[in-house]
Amino acid sequence: MALEGGMRCVKFLVFFFNFLFWLCGIALIVIGIYVQIELNKTLIMSSPSASGAPIVIIVVGVVIFFVSFFGCCGASKENYCMVTTFAVLLTCIFLVEIAAAIAGYIFKDKVRAVLQDGLEDAMKKYGNDTLVTQTLDDLQRKYSCCGANNYTDWSAIEPFKSNHSVPASCCWANATVPTCYLNPTPATINVQGCAQSIEAWLKKHIVIVAAVALGIAFFELLGIIFACCLMKGIRSGYEVM
Repeated sequence: MALEGGMRCVKFLVFFFNFLFWLCGIALIVIGIYVQIELNKTLIMSSPSASGAPIVIIVVGVVIFFVSFFGCCGASKENYCMVTTFAVLLTCIFLVEIAAAIAGYIFKDKVRAVLQDGLEDAMKKYGNDTLVTQTLDDLQRKYSCCGANNYTDWSAIEPFKSNHSVPASCCWANATVPTCYLNPTPATINVQGCAQSIEAWLKKHIVIVAAVALGIAFFELLGIIFACCLMKGIRSGYEVM
């Protein structure tokens, strides 16, 4: 009877952790969409390394969402095959997340290069592409920045090179001089590059993503353990109520 009660407890724990996985899946989907929207605003989504990250997060979230439902069905029906499949899939997801974390750590120093390349490409299209122009202006106002590396980047782009100017979006938010973008100086415009500002934003928010990922990995590990225990109980022929 003690074993039967213990297996009943394990069954309920599998249900509980699958509910947590379901919530984690939703959280990852939301985070992935949010990161993709923010990166899209920075005009670097053309880079595979930039666009790949949010897509991986969304895919993992969707997989966890459906795997958690699959696990609930397996536990409720006390089906050894379904519970085993659930444990295997969850283990695969756990390993993928570890691999992604390692890859993210290895390539973290390439963030600045990816950002700078994307911004420089966008600057070349400024004035010729309405969407790019509007998005880059919004970006420079939001992050109080100018250019990719710094405001002097605009001196290589026409017509700013000939006019000795920068986009009006480079001006200070509280600028009182209407022509602050002409013959720019640190006293009239934001001089910090957007690549540095966006990189700082990413590093600030990556802590949240890391905390969520760590929490999900912990619950997944517990879920794998409880699923294996339930598999063992079902295989042993004990009735789980």
